[in-house]
Amino acid sequence: MSTFDVVDLIRTKRDGGVLSDDEIRWLIDAYTAGTVGDEQMAAMAMAIFFHGLDARELPTWTTAMIETGERMDFSSLSRPTADKHSTGGVGDKITLPLAPIVAACGVAVPQLSGRGLGHTGGTLDKLEAIPGWRADLDNAAMLRQLEEVGAVICAAGSGLAPADKKLYALRDVTGTVEAIPLIASSIMSKKIAEGTGALVLDVKTGAGAFMKTRERSAELARTMVELGTAAGVTTVALVTAMDAPLGRSAGNAVEVAESVEVLAGGGPADVVELTLALAAEMLAAAGVDADPAAALASGRAMDTWRAMIRAQGGDPDAPLPTPKHVEVVTAPASGVIQSLDALAVGVAAWRLGAGRARKEDPVQDAAGVTWTAGVGDTVTQGQPLFELHTDTPERIDRAREALADAVVIGADAAEPGPVVLERIAAP
Repeated sequence: MSTFDVVDLIRTKRDGGVLSDDEIRWLIDAYTAGTVGDEQMAAMAMAIFFHGLDARELPTWTTAMIETGERMDFSSLSRPTADKHSTGGVGDKITLPLAPIVAACGVAVPQLSGRGLGHTGGTLDKLEAIPGWRADLDNAAMLRQLEEVGAVICAAGSGLAPADKKLYALRDVTGTVEAIPLIASSIMSKKIAEGTGALVLDVKTGAGAFMKTRERSAELARTMVELGTAAGVTTVALVTAMDAPLGRSAGNAVEVAESVEVLAGGGPADVVELTLALAAEMLAAAGVDADPAAALASGRAMDTWRAMIRAQGGDPDAPLPTPKHVEVVTAPASGVIQSLDALAVGVAAWRLGAGRARKEDPVQDAAGVTWTAGVGDTVTQGQPLFELHTDTPERIDRAREALADAVVIGADAAEPGPVVLERIAAP
């Protein structure tokens, strides 16, 4: 491979120029190997933040990141594969009921998930609230579980797109997280390397989301759909609402409990709606004609959930952890809830111990927030509205502060907005 001067490449992108395929491949390889330093890649990330990557640069950048590691292969499985990725939100427990529903319909779901950081929760943190459940599986165990059970939710191995792990950490400390080309290549390099045949993206938008505006969310969704399609993965995106949190819980054990309610045929309407919408997209993308609502109603999805939890060492019948301290926050006024701020709820759950400020921080299994009413519901002043769950009561005051202005109550009638705002697929 040719060798380049990294400073020349930084200057090119700084000045709005275009990098060649060879330059991009060399840069990613050299950075992964450590011959290009963090300070140089930080300068490149900032140049990309301001000037972007064009329609040729971005696929090359993504492929170069994939090629720094391994690619998984699910071709030995007896059923097609589909995966879902969410850009992260508050109360977003959708993966938990979704994977067993889709698996119960005949599609294998290799769901490589992550941990929470900041106000957005992590799927693995939630599942680790289940006694005995473990996130780490080797590839052989993962394949075996996909064949026997149909679904696996586990941690991604370090072999998938190692360039992304380095670059993600760098973006986090250099103010370049929000660059759409870098977000898209980060997500899609791992998902393409994962080897699934179909991918459905849940791109959140609104107060509790990473992307605050509908336009930016749709741009990110389109960019990722184009990358996936170019790589031969059937890719569809739904842009979904995240001004209000999903469901009635945000945290770890509390979200597992709500997911089990959904699998048992109950649960909050918005969680059920989004789960079934994503399930239908995954089944269609995998070429399987099945009704996810029927898999839910028949109990087959619950059976798959129990098998999936058991296969990873968990006990689906064990009581979930309960907090040492519960504090009730009451409604400040009587009337109709006009809005419920997802970010405020997410920050409260985080401050109670459900999330982490740094990757190495521990989380509390029992920490989180639950609420009894959402947008459009009528409340009476003084009625219980939120419950704050934590093992460390000294955290409660700061969680209360986060929720101080979370709810707007008025006299007017209100209705929750649509959950799915837009569908984006390849032309």
